[in-house]
Amino acid sequence: MKIIQLVGARPQFVKLAPVSKVIRAQHQELIIHSGQHYDYQMNEVFFKQMEIPQPDYYLNVGSGSHGVQTAGILSALEPILADEDPDWLLVYGDTNTTLAGALAASKLGIRIAHIEACLRSFNREMPEEINRIVADHLSDLLLVPTQTGMENAKTEGLMDKAHLVGDVMTDSLALGLAASGKNNIQPQAEAPFSLLTLHRPYNVDDPESLRHILMGLNTLNTNILFPVHPRTLRLIDEDTKRSCPNIRFIEPLGYLDFIANMAAAQMVLTDSGGIQKEAYILGKPCVTLRTETEWVETVDSGWNLLLPPADASFPAAIRDFTPPSVHPALFGERVSQKIVELLEAHS
Repeated sequence: MKIIQLVGARPQFVKLAPVSKVIRAQHQELIIHSGQHYDYQMNEVFFKQMEIPQPDYYLNVGSGSHGVQTAGILSALEPILADEDPDWLLVYGDTNTTLAGALAASKLGIRIAHIEACLRSFNREMPEEINRIVADHLSDLLLVPTQTGMENAKTEGLMDKAHLVGDVMTDSLALGLAASGKNNIQPQAEAPFSLLTLHRPYNVDDPESLRHILMGLNTLNTNILFPVHPRTLRLIDEDTKRSCPNIRFIEPLGYLDFIANMAAAQMVLTDSGGIQKEAYILGKPCVTLRTETEWVETVDSGWNLLLPPADASFPAAIRDFTPPSVHPALFGERVSQKIVELLEAHS
């Protein structure tokens, strides 16, 4: 088979790595990088650290509004797909790259497999929710990470093409932790510490909301390591930094550095979707600073606390949060191998 993998954003690079290894052992693979995230730290470093082959095509779409970015990827991708005529196009998650790939391939009659399919936050105000829904309905094969995703597939009439394979991040984390050990990467804070990430617009675009979160977390009187995107850092004034001595503001971390710090942390505080899942796989209690989550299993398990910063219990609920002793294997194993086996079975 000829299989094209389409990626464009940081989490997708990491998920591609173990799938690529399995594909290349048995089939022809091409990688297309949309350039949705174009900073060096957000793309090339991941390919090197995770030993991912260099992309065969680089679309260089760059930043822009959702419409501009999606249209740019769609326009650049369509002639490549038409020329290469692959057996499968693999898309990941919920980005504009995912949506554009699904649109382009479906109009060309190229079969689409959607990895991390059928997750729902049920928040239509999130562009990612729209991207994922459209990609699911256009795809020919839905590779679903969780049982909740399968229930969503049933609700939306997608069960005839949905398969529960587990989450590919279990394979990616295993690769990443092995690589971080090989490179002797050390945590950037002394234990005990918590690891914080923030990037959702409703948390970081309003300086007052951001200040509220940081000041609240500072009252926990525990060391917090906060890798901050430069755009977010510009919104944090010097007074807030001085008022938050328990928070250490550092530059964004590469993937191996990040998971090494997450593996060493006592707790993860985040508004990310993927990091909630990574925290669970690593056995770390997670506090999700949002009103909703795609990873409801982690909340149901008791290992993930959903805590909107506007809630009256923020941040006190974090002090009282203790996960149970039971930690089920929610996200499967040998996921990359199962994905390729399904591609073969449906060819």
